[in-house]
Amino acid sequence: MKHNTNFTEKLSIKNWSEKDQPREKLMTQGRQVLSDAELIAILIGSGNREESAIELCKKILNNSSNNLNELAKLSVIDLMKFKGIGEAKAISIVAALELGRRRKSEAVIDKVKLTSSKEAYEYLRPVLEDLPHEEFWILFLNRANKIIGKQLIGRGGISQTTADVKIVFKKSIDKQASAIILAHNHPSGNIKPSESDIQLTRKIKNGSELLDIQVLDHLIVGDGNYFSFNDSGMM
Repeated sequence: MKHNTNFTEKLSIKNWSEKDQPREKLMTQGRQVLSDAELIAILIGSGNREESAIELCKKILNNSSNNLNELAKLSVIDLMKFKGIGEAKAISIVAALELGRRRKSEAVIDKVKLTSSKEAYEYLRPVLEDLPHEEFWILFLNRANKIIGKQLIGRGGISQTTADVKIVFKKSIDKQASAIILAHNHPSGNIKPSESDIQLTRKIKNGSELLDIQVLDHLIVGDGNYFSFNDSGMM
């Protein structure tokens, strides 16, 4: 009679002590005590033949330098390269991280009065920092410099995006904005403004003066850093 001598076979999460199972741990001890891997394991539900859900999630996180911002940069296709991650599980992970990004972005709407480029950057960072392509956004502010909205104006490729100046003005008027902050990202991480960035900023600033709308700044967001036209004396 042949016996199974494979003692390295994974132990299913279902066979763990109940207090160590991620879902039960969240219910009894609170969400704060769970590791990133345990939280993601709840999303995917199961691992593969060799790894439990938590072991698989630890591998995925390790591949992203154990950094959720890096993990957020992975696409559904990227995640599906891991054994045990099919399309449905990959979509669940991407969707959860996108909700987290939106939560960070929306948490300060109608609450923060912007007084510096740093504050504007912190608000826009969740929107722009992880993108593999360029996007051009506008922050709309009232006379008290409080945020009354934001708008995606243009989306481009890896190295360039275009923003229609007429749309910038139309959206600003629609929002009844007293001031605006322009922002776009450089996926390369290089935050130095290009000549086209400089020309576009100048064109929008000149046109906005006729509409009595103040252009407070233009931010270029890179990977963990930013460039401010205002701070650099270019406004």
